[in-house]
Amino acid sequence: MLRCSLIFSGVAVLGILYSGRANTSVASPVPQAQQASSATQTWTPPDLATIPKGPLGDSIRLGLHVFDDTPKYAKAYVGNKMSCGHCHVLSGTLPGGIPMVGVPGLFPMYREREKAVVTFEERIQQCFQRSENGHRLPSDSPEMVGLVAYSQWLSKDQVTGRPFPGRGLVALPALTGDPERGSQIYAEKCAMCHGTDGAGTPPTYPPLWGPGAYNAGAGMNRISTMAAFVRENMPQNDPGSLTPQQAYDVAAYVNSKPHTPFNIRDHQ
Repeated sequence: MLRCSLIFSGVAVLGILYSGRANTSVASPVPQAQQASSATQTWTPPDLATIPKGPLGDSIRLGLHVFDDTPKYAKAYVGNKMSCGHCHVLSGTLPGGIPMVGVPGLFPMYREREKAVVTFEERIQQCFQRSENGHRLPSDSPEMVGLVAYSQWLSKDQVTGRPFPGRGLVALPALTGDPERGSQIYAEKCAMCHGTDGAGTPPTYPPLWGPGAYNAGAGMNRISTMAAFVRENMPQNDPGSLTPQQAYDVAAYVNSKPHTPFNIRDHQ
């Protein structure tokens, strides 16, 4: 692509979407993440060659595959065409792109949405229910164990309980997005990859609305969340070039499009 605006990688987040600042292969995402992180000089991801041999290494590698191409490697639990890496950029390694680095060590965590303390595994379940519009993975399933193992491997040099620099998304002022302005930005910056119909070309470029996209219960369905993601990570060939207002406008436009309604009872 070299002009696309709204790729949820990572998350993503994978099949993590990219050319340019993207990885097009689940076999080698980390070297590209190293390039991205070296620009911020905050962190160098572990080398894939350091994944241990044996059953643990096999589980870590499976987790990476599930992360990068969730509909393929966790097919039974996914109800759309989204992967973890579509929201968690560069296989969950990019600061400001909702990285997974250090996240396992922050759980158990109180979540205001659930008004309960949840485990890391529970948080993964919620992503499958909402962002993947699917169902809960058994906690002892190879897919769940692999996702946890991969996230822990990424975090192996982090201090447990200390948030990773660049965790989450950038903080933006509270603005009001204009869908009409957003439609113009989308046509210029986003449609080349995600299509005028928002369907994308999965697994490379994710859908942004319609049956293949995240449902109405997902975090990306909040305008403020998507705006922060867009502001920091899009357009892919020139991330950070949109103003906060433009990011809000694009997010408002995408939010105005159809997303599958969410009822938790349908996603057990």
